[in-house]
Amino acid sequence: MKNILNKLFEHQTLSRQEAAEVLTNIGAGKYNDVEITAFISVFLMRSIELEELIGFREALLAMAHQVDLQEFNPIDIVGTGGDGKNTFNISTCSCFALAGAGYKVAKHGNYGATSVSGSSNVLEHFGAKFTTDLDILKTSLDKSGFTYLHAPFFNPAMKNVAPVRKNIGVRTFFNVLGPLISPVKPKYQCLGVYNLKMLRLYTLINQKIGTQYTLVHSLDGYDEISLTDTSKIVNNRGEYLATPQQLGFQPIAQSELFGGETIADAAKIFMNILENKATDAQRNAVLVNSAAAIQTYDFDKPLAECVAEADEALKSGRAKKAFERFIEIYK
Repeated sequence: MKNILNKLFEHQTLSRQEAAEVLTNIGAGKYNDVEITAFISVFLMRSIELEELIGFREALLAMAHQVDLQEFNPIDIVGTGGDGKNTFNISTCSCFALAGAGYKVAKHGNYGATSVSGSSNVLEHFGAKFTTDLDILKTSLDKSGFTYLHAPFFNPAMKNVAPVRKNIGVRTFFNVLGPLISPVKPKYQCLGVYNLKMLRLYTLINQKIGTQYTLVHSLDGYDEISLTDTSKIVNNRGEYLATPQQLGFQPIAQSELFGGETIADAAKIFMNILENKATDAQRNAVLVNSAAAIQTYDFDKPLAECVAEADEALKSGRAKKAFERFIEIYK
């Protein structure tokens, strides 16, 4: 680690092989928290390069608990986190809107590192007990349309750096890596990112690994389509900018997406959405992100049609039913 740190402190970048070796050693517990903190800090002061990111990803996937869910052809809906906005669990709500609409979702997530409530926090709040049992993962996908992979259980390096990430309390390159290291290796992914440089980086890596993808970013800094500002949307077909009105919605205030001060606050918003008791702003944020995920399966399908599918899944109660089935299976 000393040699690696000296190289980085001299403003050099890591080769793909060096990056993979460091992450392999982190996963094996070969470095202490101080060394890991110093390593992470380098990437707080400069952006991660493509070869470094690919090396990190290859190492983590090689060490991951292997999962084969390809028979379900699931999508992953996820945000990088790290936008500092402390929103409620928009992408997790969107997962159940899709499940209620008949799609299969395998979400790879974690506890919140820079927000009050990550996806693992809110699901655990409702009684989900995370597992690596393949039978449970498959049963949940089959019966509820949704299954959940808690990152520390599937990615040992993520588990080893969790205390450091929590203590630092700001986004790190692990926020960048998280959406890329699902052991499911989904063919479809809808991903929210926190800035335009990351959008470009994810575009390059998704092109390289052959995913069918939609990447979204709100220009005011959200790692999702927030409807608080114009959004940049990138997929396999190209890229475009869209105002809330162009997406079929009215603009909303940033305060309307606030997730609260506690996990219980975020969980209440989450359940309000599934029970059709949420505010229009909260509901619309979920609908537009759900629609972007649905459209990832077929870019020719009009967004308005995708919104209608998600809307019906929520209004009919099918999204809530999918959630209840998931919790029952994961208890």
